[in-house]
Amino acid sequence: MGLDEAIANIRTIVEATGLPVNADFEAGYASTPEGVAEHVTACITAGVAGLSIEDATGQPDRPLFDVPVAVERLRAARAAIDATQSGVLLVGRAECYLTGHPDPLSESIRRLVVYAEAGADVLYAPGAATRADITAIVAAVSPRPVNVLVGRNTGLTVADLAALGVRRISVGGALARAAWTGFMRAAESIAADGAFTAFDGIGSHAEINGFFGR
Repeated sequence: MGLDEAIANIRTIVEATGLPVNADFEAGYASTPEGVAEHVTACITAGVAGLSIEDATGQPDRPLFDVPVAVERLRAARAAIDATQSGVLLVGRAECYLTGHPDPLSESIRRLVVYAEAGADVLYAPGAATRADITAIVAAVSPRPVNVLVGRNTGLTVADLAALGVRRISVGGALARAAWTGFMRAAESIAADGAFTAFDGIGSHAEINGFFGR
């Protein structure tokens, strides 16, 4: 998905709800700080309450921006937000866990500390999942709030994460994957067994519409 499509989708979501919307704005759809600033401004005009800028390059041979470059990109995003006087929250993301860094905890902390200094309001190292790693990240950037990704059952509850000092929780695509997993299992059951037992206990149209209407 390109920038224009992303902005259009963000605007559609913002217009569909009265709740604050945070945009996963990837790497700002730009490689330069100037490009990040321009695109962040465009994202803000779509009505977001927050947006994240990650430090992944998308290049297998160099998966992360060098720290000085990553910092300049965050500073550019911060300046763009401040120029709009919108109060949009800036989330600084360290992608060390997701890009296979050999020491993801130490490198994430190194990066998140300077991202906080560069103006990130919230710090985020998606992939950190153990009590020890989460505790270390929270302590390193305190008092700035930390976001944690829960994309699988790690054994930690919402209350557990709160007790560790986590201030925000994301589930990424996990809810969608849970729905598609149910779809696949039901379809496979019909194809393999000719049975419809996977439909036991599913919600009615009215229940589903009511859920999304609340």
